[in-house]
Amino acid sequence: MTATPRYLLAISSPIGPLTLEADATHLTALHFGNHGGEDSTPLLRKAKEQLDAYFSGDLHTFTLPLAFHGTAFQNRVWSTLCEIPYGTTIAYRDLAQRVNCPKGFQAVGTANGRNPLPIVVPCHRVIAHNGGLGGYSLGLSVKSFLLDLEKRHT
Repeated sequence: MTATPRYLLAISSPIGPLTLEADATHLTALHFGNHGGEDSTPLLRKAKEQLDAYFSGDLHTFTLPLAFHGTAFQNRVWSTLCEIPYGTTIAYRDLAQRVNCPKGFQAVGTANGRNPLPIVVPCHRVIAHNGGLGGYSLGLSVKSFLLDLEKRHT
């Protein structure tokens, strides 16, 4: 059995270095930090261009082919995250309602934290019901930065 090719591209961003990961046809992960990688496939170049446009406030919706590699529940949560409009937030319990698991806001929070494509799949738009930030895999300062960025450009 042949392993799926994996391509990496390290990029800079206003929140620090990021590494994009893709297979031959889909973006599969976005990692915080420089994890090496100078692959320059058309998909990775497009992802970099879209992230640059997002950080400049010019892009509100990513149009990249994405591949989720999680459980059925995680995939449902991650797909639903993509439906949260730019510049808006919802509570974890609202997200749980949207994925048809109304009492599963902790499970939704766990799936949210395991999102392999932060920023592109906007898990930063999910906050605590009391308006607090909740958690974020890239850190609360990054979550605050992203939310502020989106508020400035809506």
